[in-house]
Amino acid sequence: MKTRFLIIVLCLACSASFAQTKKRTTKKAGTRARTQAPATSRVSPDNQVGGAGSGANAGLSPADTIKKKPFDRPMDGYYKKNNILSAKVTPYANLREADVMFAKRVWREIDLREKMNRYLASPKGRLIDVLMAAIDLGELTAYDPTPSKDDPNGDSFSKPLAPGQARARMADSSVVDKFDKDGNKIGSTIQAGEFNPDSVVKFRIKEDWYFDRQRSVFEPRIIGIAPLYKPKAAGLDLDYQPAFWIYFDEARKVLAVKEAVSRNNDATGLSFDDCFVKRIFTSYIVKQSNDKDERIRDYAQGIDKLYESERIKKTLLDYELNLWKYGE
Repeated sequence: MKTRFLIIVLCLACSASFAQTKKRTTKKAGTRARTQAPATSRVSPDNQVGGAGSGANAGLSPADTIKKKPFDRPMDGYYKKNNILSAKVTPYANLREADVMFAKRVWREIDLREKMNRYLASPKGRLIDVLMAAIDLGELTAYDPTPSKDDPNGDSFSKPLAPGQARARMADSSVVDKFDKDGNKIGSTIQAGEFNPDSVVKFRIKEDWYFDRQRSVFEPRIIGIAPLYKPKAAGLDLDYQPAFWIYFDEARKVLAVKEAVSRNNDATGLSFDDCFVKRIFTSYIVKQSNDKDERIRDYAQGIDKLYESERIKKTLLDYELNLWKYGE
């Protein structure tokens, strides 16, 4: 009897101890939950990804909320072409008037449609685009080619043009009719269109050939360069005319840092200035200085103009050859 009573007392003691332990555990869990609740409540609905709030990130995916790095363009190749960008103009040798034994002024035309000159009109780097961009930035000065009393040929760099005037000369113009409110024609105006660089197919250069007896050298030096355009007139076939003239010594600084596109090799490193100084182009003579100030087309027609151009070219080359006499 006593044994049963003792067992009952022990069972009651164990039950009471278990109940107290469970109560303390539940109380601690509730306290911990109340402690963490304020930290969770600090997150506003606007900052929750994919939430229904009205914030800036509402409805965005986790990938959209990641801060993007600034765009870093990869290098197009395995090396940078810095040599052409830092190129310097190679100055000409000093020339004294007392050393000039012979001099002749020549005007030439470069036709970009010829195979050797096509690189000057390459879409990857046109010569006319380089010149026009420099004129727009004020790096080059364009000169009016209109003849005057003091400048009969219009190529003496006597009248500067504003950048807008130079570009307007290169743009195709069209006649636009003007109407009144009743639809009646009251006149017309000439409106300039957009400049098309592919329309420039010829350049004219003015150069001096001279013999320097101090260095015993017979060589040319380019004085000016002009893009040519063909005026449009109803029923008339007009010849190419210079749009403006550019002083070549001033242009050399711009041309020296612009790479010329080569048909055979991408690593030539030749600039437009190198191409002109090294005479990497083909051309034909249209005029030489003379007492009548005549052009070749003034006294030769058809294929005879080409023959006369070659005759003048041969005369210049023969001058240097005839200066030397070899002993037998």
